[in-house]
Order: sequence, then C-alpha cells, then structure tokens
Amino acid sequence: MLVRPLTEEYPAYYVPYVGLVPDGNLVEILQQQQTDTCALFSKLSGKEADYRYAPEKWMTKEVLGHITDTERIMSYRLLRVLRGDKTPLAGFDEGEYMKNAPFHHWSVSDLLDNYTAVRQSTLALLRGVDAEDWLRKGVANNMDVSARAIAYIIAGHERHHVQIVLERYLAM
Repeated sequence: MLVRPLTEEYPAYYVPYVGLVPDGNLVEILQQQQTDTCALFSKLSGKEADYRYAPEKWMTKEVLGHITDTERIMSYRLLRVLRGDKTPLAGFDEGEYMKNAPFHHWSVSDLLDNYTAVRQSTLALLRGVDAEDWLRKGVANNMDVSARAIAYIIAGHERHHVQIVLERYLAM
C-alpha cells in the first residue's frame, strides 16, 4: 500500500496539500474524490458555475478546469519519475494557463468529462505502480520530489480547491 510521503520528499510549498489528504488507500481516496467532485459540480446552476467571488478570481467552473489541468501536469510528472527519467521538469504558471484556457466557454458537463478522463488516467497509472517505485525521485520546478509525493499532491490539490469552492463560491 502507498504510504504518505515524508516532508523531505517534496517542496515545502506542497505541505498544506499533502496535509489535506486523509489517511487510507490513496486510490480509493482519489476514486471517492472523483465521485464527490462530479456530484458537487454537476449540481451547479448556470449562475453558480459562472460566479466569481471577486473581480479577478476564476469562475467556479474555471476552478474545475484548473484542477484538471494541474492533475494532467502532475500525472505526467509522476509518469516521468516512475519511469526513472532524470530530466528536470519545468514548472508551470497557473495564471498563464488559466489566462489561455477556454474553460469559461465550456459547459460544466464538458469540464466534468475532461476531469473524469484525466482522473481515470491517473488512477490507471497509480494501479500499475510497484511498491518500490513509489520512492523514485525526480526534479520538478528545480526541486526534488518523490513519486509518492506527487500522487499525494494530486489528491491534496483537488481537496484544497474543492474547499475553496465550498467556502467562497457556493457560500454566496
């Protein structure tokens, strides 16, 4: 079973994300997240989906696009680390990604289809990892990171943003 990473296995700025992941089987946690996230976003009205809690903030539905883009990037990083690729991986600017993303034009249904496809791909990758491979390390954004840390960051990042949606977007 995949064990929570040690704090020295990932950059300090990911500590809050990893800390949000509950104890348990990470694959099952990610599966439950998918169920919960799909249920949350599928119930949004058009007004709720397009809501911004402040002028320069993302729309609620854009948050789902961001979660998906980030998971796609992190899963790619995870694959590279798992395969022993030592090539340093570049960071990414989430602000630039969102500025250039078309998510504000997408329906919630299309965003959920995209999210589900990415999550299923992530789950398939995780299910095929041998126990000893979780400790492999790579370099992303000029920082060392382990494979298991990346997997936990994926779960924690989503949990972080879902909490923001519940607290700042849907508490309107």
